[in-house]
Amino acid sequence: MKHFIGLDVSVKETSVCMVDETGKICREVKVVSHSDDLLAVLKDPTLNIERVGLEAGPLSQWLFEGLACAGLPVICIETRHVKAFLKAQPNKTDRNDARGIAQMMRVNLYRPVHVKTLTSQKRRALLTARKLLQGKAIAIENDIRGLLRNFGLKVGVVGTV
Repeated sequence: MKHFIGLDVSVKETSVCMVDETGKICREVKVVSHSDDLLAVLKDPTLNIERVGLEAGPLSQWLFEGLACAGLPVICIETRHVKAFLKAQPNKTDRNDARGIAQMMRVNLYRPVHVKTLTSQKRRALLTARKLLQGKAIAIENDIRGLLRNFGLKVGVVGTV
């Protein structure tokens, strides 16, 4: 029997819901938001996992990488589409969100999003950190110029080292 899994990821814990092909809930559990802990729950040899869905978010790329490397058929899905689908639920909880995502996987009603490679993520992090440091250096230079101007000192063009 095929199984479909929905993951509602938050910073500390991830709600996991597993449904079979008829939509019956087979298992619900909360685990620490780490790929190793999720794999401990999902890597059961008796399960025939068809799809694992998780909503795009801050931890999604990292979890996606860990689950995909372990051989799971993981899909990262668009947040706006998930929000529209889950809006019909009367109670918004992590548990219900995981149930909804599992049902989306079961009925094939989702929009996958591209997950950047680990190399691309590292490159983007370096560029973002570089831009931040450049902005801070300019801000410090301007603050010092402003402080010195109060004492009548005017700093001209300063070369970079």
